Amino acid sequence: MAKDPGRVLIFDTTLRDGEQSPGASLNLDEKLAIAQQLARLQVDVIEAGFPFASSGDFEAVQRIAAQVGTADGPVICGLARAAAGDIKACAEAVAPAARHRIHTFIATSDIHLEHKLRKSRADVLAITGEMVAYARSLVDDVEFSCEDAGRSDPDFMHQVIEVAIQAGASTINIPDTVGYATPAEFGALIAGINAHVPSIDRAVISVHGHNDLGLAVANFLEAVKNGARQLECTINGIGERAGNASLEELVMALHVRRSYFNPFFGRPAESREPLTGVRTEEITKTSRLVSNLTGMLVQPNKAIVGANAFAHESGIHQDGVLKNRLTYEIVDARTVGLADNRISLGKLSGRSAFRARLQELGYALEGEDLNDAFLRFKELADRKREISDRDLEAIVSEQVQQQGDARFQLRSVQVSCGTGMRPTATVTLDIDNGEERSEAAIGTGPVDAVCQALNRLAQVPNELVEFSVKSVTEGIDAMGEVTIRLRSDGVLYSGHAADTDIVVAAAQAFVNALNRLVAGGGRLPLHPQKAPLPLAETQTV
Repeated sequence: MAKDPGRVLIFDTTLRDGEQSPGASLNLDEKLAIAQQLARLQVDVIEAGFPFASSGDFEAVQRIAAQVGTADGPVICGLARAAAGDIKACAEAVAPAARHRIHTFIATSDIHLEHKLRKSRADVLAITGEMVAYARSLVDDVEFSCEDAGRSDPDFMHQVIEVAIQAGASTINIPDTVGYATPAEFGALIAGINAHVPSIDRAVISVHGHNDLGLAVANFLEAVKNGARQLECTINGIGERAGNASLEELVMALHVRRSYFNPFFGRPAESREPLTGVRTEEITKTSRLVSNLTGMLVQPNKAIVGANAFAHESGIHQDGVLKNRLTYEIVDARTVGLADNRISLGKLSGRSAFRARLQELGYALEGEDLNDAFLRFKELADRKREISDRDLEAIVSEQVQQQGDARFQLRSVQVSCGTGMRPTATVTLDIDNGEERSEAAIGTGPVDAVCQALNRLAQVPNELVEFSVKSVTEGIDAMGEVTIRLRSDGVLYSGHAADTDIVVAAAQAFVNALNRLVAGGGRLPLHPQKAPLPLAETQTV
């Protein structure tokens, strides 16, 4: 691939770095649903996971590679530390994709070399050359990252990059791992690489950054001006700590301010040719899918995808928009796929029509999953006069969360509460697909009583750290979405559910979180940037 592909490549890492958000872990079906929607969004690369981390991550990457990595689909990428075991596992996991990539990395900052790797600069240069060459022997497309590039000595980092390119890397990624850089500094960092790395014309410069100071998107746009042509970002900006650079903000900034950025690509300012290959009409749909499946709510004032992004409260603004939307709107809401569609499905609608609409929304359910979701839809149709796409998304995202081998299944929940009464809940669970068990509890409120009853039944130690409720749509008959996060052994597990009855939604969300906790075993996941390399794999051959 040439240094400058003529546009900005969008590298989505929602399924890898985004999943490192506390409590945002996804099961296999959820990852596949997001990957399929990212393909519809037409991102260039999907970083599907870190295959060496666990058998589950390996299987997820492999399934995504097989089902989403079609000839006309995105490149499927896996992350690997600069270690032979990581790289081999990564190559095997991404192999089913028509186009696949290994993304390997090693730290280049002195603070990481001294305190994490405990290696010299000479060691890092040797490992880089050897491991990139090994990755290149397994796949044709290799990306190399200088971890903590923002705090690395530029001269040394230039040497490492040159070694990586000579060994076969065709993409060089420059991560602001701790979100420390300012736009001017980050732009200068990219410009310096272009000026001082002899073989840089043989590679695409990529950037990855965290939003600890709220500067990730600004840093990336400055990097684009200085020659970066791949942006590594996530849907809704999710990710570790304060998150990653937001895909929707980057894409729409390049779309809306095209005339400003065009000259940096050698184009006339007035050129209408898109600067990315992203299908912007899929942005809102993708945002909602990721929010529903991760249980991470999007703040109302979030740019592009927040509930208030296109709302106007000021009378002056409302008057201007009514006369001409351009007075106070720089983005047409339809450009990002924002529409309040009402579906023409009802109690008499069949599975085929239901499934077709789900596919349009980014979900591909089959078999029992489709049947269960269809029954939920029919039940909702009996209770609500109008059903929106948001209602369908809430139903199906909960269905996707259900695990086939779930230890706990909610059978019934009843509560008694009111003025002068002690809130009481009776809950029935099916445990391990065996005998149904019931428990009653008294709480400070109906939801607290339900959670206490569930904990007595489950007998799984945990701490409730978050309980949030939001309305899916307007109206007194709206479905309520509940997100619950439980902490066990320092790890967060999230559960998400929706129902017109908030208490039922809370009970199901709590059960979903418990099932994730049990499936996770309370073990800390292997973090690719923090876990030490096995001793044998840190040695150069």
